Amino acid sequence: MDYKMTIAGLERHLPLCKVTDDLYIAGFIMFNDVGVTEAAASELLKLAPEFDVLITAESKGIPLCYEMARQSGKPYIVARKGAKLYMQDVVKVQVNSITTDHVQTLCLGRDEREQIQGKRTLIVDDVISTGESLAALETLVETVGGDIVGKFTVLAEGEAADRDDITYLEYLPLFNADGTPQ
Repeated sequence: MDYKMTIAGLERHLPLCKVTDDLYIAGFIMFNDVGVTEAAASELLKLAPEFDVLITAESKGIPLCYEMARQSGKPYIVARKGAKLYMQDVVKVQVNSITTDHVQTLCLGRDEREQIQGKRTLIVDDVISTGESLAALETLVETVGGDIVGKFTVLAEGEAADRDDITYLEYLPLFNADGTPQ
């Protein structure tokens, strides 16, 4: 089963993936989809306020964040899933996302923090669903002294579409076991 939708003017078929016996989600993966990545970045930038830096969580938001940085000429930061050897004075927050089966940690080192501190920061992700990853990024940016000017995503899944604090391109429903939208 799949779900056909148009994303930034491009038609895509997203596979339905089982979360529980009664809940399926459409798998939207930007990796390897240069067309959607470029088009979505362009459309989101048209909606964006003035900003100095972009941030996303490792890893599915990276292609979008990179492309938005490339098109805008602004720098981007990736909050890593764990502290790396090169990172100094690491700041960490935890996140529990619907697409991951365990609690994750997001980290920024001193160099990344300095690029965000006091800067107008745009948070970017591929899909916002429960909002857990977004909340972790918000906490991380606020902790290091960044000024969040927007929260942008390609798809708002389920109830995330009802939020008034995010900007998104398309609504993505949740699905029943038979493939019908909830």
